[in-house]
Amino acid sequence: MVLNYIWIAFFLIAFVFALVQWIFMGDMEIFPALTQATFDNAKLGFEISLWLTGVMSLWLGIMKIGERGGMVAILAKITSPLFSRLFPEVPKNHPAMGAMLMNISANMLGLDNAATPLGLKAMHSLQELNPVKDTASNAQIMFLVLNTSGLTIIPISIMVYRSQLGAADPSDVFIPILLTTFFSTLSGLIAVSLIQKINLFHKNILLSLGLLSLIIAGIIWFFSSLSQAELGPISSNIANFILFSIIIAFIVLAVRKKVNVYDSFVEGAKEGFNYAVMIIPYLIAILVAVGVFRASGAMMVLKDGLEAVVAFAGLNTDFVPSIPTALMKPLSGSGARGMMVDAMEVHGADSFVGRLVSVMQGSTETTFYVLAVYFGSVNIRNSRYALTCGLIADAVGIIAAILISYMFFY
Repeated sequence: MVLNYIWIAFFLIAFVFALVQWIFMGDMEIFPALTQATFDNAKLGFEISLWLTGVMSLWLGIMKIGERGGMVAILAKITSPLFSRLFPEVPKNHPAMGAMLMNISANMLGLDNAATPLGLKAMHSLQELNPVKDTASNAQIMFLVLNTSGLTIIPISIMVYRSQLGAADPSDVFIPILLTTFFSTLSGLIAVSLIQKINLFHKNILLSLGLLSLIIAGIIWFFSSLSQAELGPISSNIANFILFSIIIAFIVLAVRKKVNVYDSFVEGAKEGFNYAVMIIPYLIAILVAVGVFRASGAMMVLKDGLEAVVAFAGLNTDFVPSIPTALMKPLSGSGARGMMVDAMEVHGADSFVGRLVSVMQGSTETTFYVLAVYFGSVNIRNSRYALTCGLIADAVGIIAAILISYMFFY
């Protein structure tokens, strides 16, 4: 319901902004620009879905091998102490447990291409347990918020962008991103747990979160001990080694159980194709709404207004040029990436703003995109409080990105 109102607001605000520019400023190009934005973003939505078809077919094929080979069941048992508390509606040995773990792990490694199809598989598994099919269940909301809060250990894609744009040390944002995503994920977890009345002080949850904190501290220590030249290549190789090792483990276990690996892969790949087709209308809907909002100039007015407020409060305004990236991040991943690249081109990849937008880009996932795609893939119309909790995690992530970037780079 909230997403419905926001979607309508995007179009109405864009229309009002465009009308003012046409009547009072004589801008004869504004409505053609808005119309072109609808075409461009509809095309973009279809192209993304088309691209996702191959990726989802691949990874859902791999997941089917994992299911039949028993690897998913093993992962479900490993995560059972924590996940059984965070997802009390999900049976301990249900395939959704393993699928959720795989999705979260892919996000942590910065492997977005692998994370989306795994997340869709998890959402479909959770939908099987959902008693009200058009309304998000508690388990689906918890999973979506953990997904959109985007805990990232190795931000490969961001380091690649920084390298391409001439950063002297593309990996200097590694630790700030790690800290930022940890805070955003923790805030999302707390927000959902409070609403769902989950006891975060249970020993299993405290032990798991403490262990995760120790792992993150160990990762920070390990990568801090590397030279700047070693950090990027080693982190990329570790992430991809882990990913391919998981694929091999799935295949080996399936062979041991005498599963027909090829047929299993093909069956799972067919599911991936069907999921991709179901996503298209939902993805186009959100991208077109964001596109007209941006094309109307409303996003820029919002940014300028915020800069005036910050200046009036007597605060440092050096972070304000990064605000378009922050505002776009929950709305559109491609839009936020575009604004990040634009900020680095204008201000420099090694400038304060260039580093800050990189940390922002790695702080969370794209909430509206995840909400539209994941819930859309299982035809959920009532998202309940999922958007609110996702935006709370986004807000904490953005604030943490600003504060941590001031600590590290200013």
